[in-house]
Amino acid sequence: MTNVITIMLVDDHAIVREGYRSLLQKQDNLEVIAEACDGTEAYSQYKKYQPDIVVMDISLPGQSGLKAIERIRQFDAKAKILVFSMHQNPSFALQATRAGALGYITKSSDPEDLIRAIAEVAKNKHTLSADIAQALAMEKLGQEQSALDELTVREFEILRLLVDAKSNQDIAELLNISPKTVSNSHYIIKKKLGVSSDIELTRLAIKMNLVNLLDLVDEAHEDNSQ
Repeated sequence: MTNVITIMLVDDHAIVREGYRSLLQKQDNLEVIAEACDGTEAYSQYKKYQPDIVVMDISLPGQSGLKAIERIRQFDAKAKILVFSMHQNPSFALQATRAGALGYITKSSDPEDLIRAIAEVAKNKHTLSADIAQALAMEKLGQEQSALDELTVREFEILRLLVDAKSNQDIAELLNISPKTVSNSHYIIKKKLGVSSDIELTRLAIKMNLVNLLDLVDEAHEDNSQ
């Protein structure tokens, strides 16, 4: 009898989760036993169900997947986590690995790549989708990318939230740290990236494909309509 690999899906879009569930349930040896729509729910659901594999997006509302990976790994050092993300910048793969993920697959990959990656992670092996592996191999891209890779997981997460127009107080609450720590990290991030203002920080984030300019415009429209 084939050993069944139990899976928890973490993605903030219910339709997307349904698509993944349908794909994975067609495999004789895969069973989706839990789902979550954000980082906080991912942590609580992991503690409840303790699946063999977590397939997780890292762009989640509120507490991101990076923070959820860290929390789950703190609860269970043997947790096996595969990131399944739209982000094709290799820095995201690097930060996910630092947080404790075993694999990183982009959503532009073939479905077979996801199934293969789950099998690899189940064996406790590191795995990357071909596009990320190629990007990392070619990466020695220059000063800006190198500087980005120097950020710690916490600094990378704070950068993501700063560019998302979150205040220091908001970031402190989301990451369970003090506003002073956020402020200090904010300064360190700008220093490491060689920028002097938040405008330059946002421009750099867009240039490095950490954020989509259209996403920022959409968020501004949403804020103005509230």
